[in-house]
Amino acid sequence: MVKSQTLRVKTSGNCDITDITEQVARRVDESGIADGIVTVFAVGSTAGIATMEHESGLMTDLKAMWDKLIPPSVGYHHNQAWGDGNGHSHLRASLLGPSLTVPFTSKKMYLGTWQQIVYVDFDNRPRSREIVLQIIGD
Repeated sequence: MVKSQTLRVKTSGNCDITDITEQVARRVDESGIADGIVTVFAVGSTAGIATMEHESGLMTDLKAMWDKLIPPSVGYHHNQAWGDGNGHSHLRASLLGPSLTVPFTSKKMYLGTWQQIVYVDFDNRPRSREIVLQIIGD
């Protein structure tokens, strides 16, 4: 059985990190599927999905890492072509990746004690975003 769901989040951009674990867990629980996998997919090319401990120190560290690895101030060819100043956003999202798959049994996802599912919006402005869930199993 396959069930598709959509989540919506409002973000402030600039590496905004949103914990979506509870929303995903609720959708898995309500799906009627006891055992399987849930795939979480970020719709769009300037955001990604990951797992991490969603706490303020680590979120600050993650943002600092992205600024060092792919700084927003570089003259990216994408910015020259489109003039929107978010070339770094696309590169960051490409490196993080748009999706994550989490197994579950008895409607409970296999996540570590401090492991949350996060949506990371790299774009350079606030956005209303869509996340697609595909819940697959028995």
